[in-house]
Amino acid sequence: MLTGNNVNAPINGGVRIGHVHLKVANIDRSLAFYCGILGFNLVQRMGRSAAFISAGGYHHHIGLNTWESEGGSPPPMGTTGLYHLAILYPDRTSLADALRRLMEANWQLDGASDHGVSEALYLRDPDDNGVELYRDRPKEEWPVDSNGELKMYTKPLNLQSLLAEHGSEAS
Repeated sequence: MLTGNNVNAPINGGVRIGHVHLKVANIDRSLAFYCGILGFNLVQRMGRSAAFISAGGYHHHIGLNTWESEGGSPPPMGTTGLYHLAILYPDRTSLADALRRLMEANWQLDGASDHGVSEALYLRDPDDNGVELYRDRPKEEWPVDSNGELKMYTKPLNLQSLLAEHGSEAS
């Protein structure tokens, strides 16, 4: 058991999630989705057992491996594990481009939400892992109550408005 004065102290505000590593059934199928549709770059591949992908030249944002899962099936509903990985886009135009890519690939969305602090697209990858593609609003636009407390919400995201950001239209 942890004890001491700093047990409940918050961690450094500069801490970030660096990357996620997913167990997948088939590397080629996962690369077709993450690189072919979403547009990540393949940084390194280790045969059929692993691949590392990124955006912007980073060493890797997502690791894909078949070390314990080659040919496997997704975990059944009602079990613990990853709910979704969230991929943060730098701006609304970039998120609109992600939506355009998904639409061109006829990739199904599970949902699209405006959370006040962010706008998000929800979908599943080829291994049924939850994926959130989102962009944060500037902090000064976040919804707060009269006491200044954050009040996130979930409302439907207007996909037509998002696509207009990119110069595209939903069909």
